[in-house]
Amino acid sequence: MSVVAAPPYRWVILAVATFTQAASAFFVQGLSALGVHLQHDLGVGAAQLGLLASAAQVAPIAGLLVAGALLDRFDERRVVSAGAALVGVALVAGTFAPGYPALLVVLLVVGAGYSTVQPGGSRSVASWFDASQRGLAMGVRQAGVPLGAVVASAVLPLLAAAAGWRAAILAGGVVALLGAAAFALLHRRPAVPPPDLSSAGRRTDRPALRRAMITGTCLVSVHSGVGLLTVLHLHEVTALSPGVAAATLVVVQLAGAAGRVLLAAWSDRLRSRESAVTTSLVAVLIALLALVTPAGAVPVIACVLFGWLGFFGIGWYGPWIAAVAEAARSGFALGAVLTVSQVAVVLSPPVLGWLRDVTGGFTASWLLLAGVTAVALAARCAPSRSSLSRHR
Repeated sequence: MSVVAAPPYRWVILAVATFTQAASAFFVQGLSALGVHLQHDLGVGAAQLGLLASAAQVAPIAGLLVAGALLDRFDERRVVSAGAALVGVALVAGTFAPGYPALLVVLLVVGAGYSTVQPGGSRSVASWFDASQRGLAMGVRQAGVPLGAVVASAVLPLLAAAAGWRAAILAGGVVALLGAAAFALLHRRPAVPPPDLSSAGRRTDRPALRRAMITGTCLVSVHSGVGLLTVLHLHEVTALSPGVAAATLVVVQLAGAAGRVLLAAWSDRLRSRESAVTTSLVAVLIALLALVTPAGAVPVIACVLFGWLGFFGIGWYGPWIAAVAEAARSGFALGAVLTVSQVAVVLSPPVLGWLRDVTGGFTASWLLLAGVTAVALAARCAPSRSSLSRHR
């Protein structure tokens, strides 16, 4: 038996899939931290900076469907490596961008390339781990994203301050190319896939995918809200200094990384991974409602609530993506579920920011997120048609 087929190689697959995903999103994850440098050097306002961030998220709305279809025709190694390489090449080319419009186009291309990394990496990891460890593996892989955001937010501004924003873009391109090379060199398919994911034993669980779409849309919106509003809420409502508020956001992101691993590992021990996702919904709803009470204005309590939101409002993705990978029979089905949640990634930040501006506070934004969380919770708790028919 070759070393590739040996069970320990699954940990190599997990490591390379985690690194490639974090490397491909490295620059976009640190983009918000470059805001001051980009505003100064490009002469743009806050709205134009927001458009840069959205540009990288728009392409995956269609790109995830294309990536899913490609995964049904080609193996993950070719699809993911090509996408990550496209991200790297686009960013390296972006160092020659003459100004803001060209940089906008670069980020559109980056988003298109990144579209292959999420579904391809998820499918790759799922195919190497059986159900008893799949949640843990998927959680570790997904923890790479918030951890990568922390590193990118710390490193890229220093590069921009020392050598300009083009140096930061170049660094992002080099990191993405390293991720592409690592996946191309190290990825292999398992000699024998887990029984529950074999072509003979797999059936698409359509009710589970529908519930996943609803839940993903809701909790992705919560994740966006936490990233967008945490620092502002802590500074304006609890009167914490900008530095302390920003440091709290880093802790929140680390809590999210821990949540992705621990919640996913917990789901390995449950009869259904959906129980871990439902628990996250309940926990998120409690924290969001608490934020609009007077307790949300107390600095210590607010920080604890945001840490709670980080653990559950970011950590939910670990068990969720494991459940989706198990329920989806094809790459296209996996891409379709991710596409629906991607729409929320694009739309929720401007909506939540608009509510903050027009109301002059944060209550409307938190209540909107609490409302969609309650809807998702109700949809999960409602009995499916199939279960009703069995009890008739």
